Amino acid sequence: MGAPRALVFCALALAACATVPTPIVNEAPIASNDVAFVLAGRMSARRGDNGVAGAFSWRHRPGHDEIELSTPLGQTLAQLQGDAQEASVRLQDGRTESAPTWQALTQEAFGVTIPVEGLAYWVRAVPRAKAAYSAERDATGRVSLLRQDGWDIAYSYADDDASRLPSRLALSYPGADPIQVRIVVDRRD
Repeated sequence: MGAPRALVFCALALAACATVPTPIVNEAPIASNDVAFVLAGRMSARRGDNGVAGAFSWRHRPGHDEIELSTPLGQTLAQLQGDAQEASVRLQDGRTESAPTWQALTQEAFGVTIPVEGLAYWVRAVPRAKAAYSAERDATGRVSLLRQDGWDIAYSYADDDASRLPSRLALSYPGADPIQVRIVVDRRD
């Protein structure tokens, strides 16, 4: 009776191992170049009791970003823009705030740190340039999980996505005060 159980256990263990994605550590085939893009979609970010949710449109070109956050009905909540020297936000009530980095700005304005510099790469399922990372791929070879800068980014793809770009991202930053960010890309230009 003990031997059949051991065989079943070994078979289950081997089957489980066969389904685990293979980690990739700083492998060259994942291109990390910064390219211009335009995205629109929905996002939510939460840290403890603080959070923000709504629609977004994002125009990125290397070194500069412009992001508009709005309600699901299209009312503008905030307009953000920035580069390596400064990031600023114009809020719905007309107030303008600025900070030396995107992380400082998003923390100050929304109570949640949103990694805009990394996101410019991560929305394309590639690691941020010149930074350590690890990645796992799904059965079709697409990146399913990327770990970089302390963030875990899990990807989902539309079945008909010929460009192999993700349609959903779930970002998490673990720790005593974890951060969760969810992004759904509705349109890419």
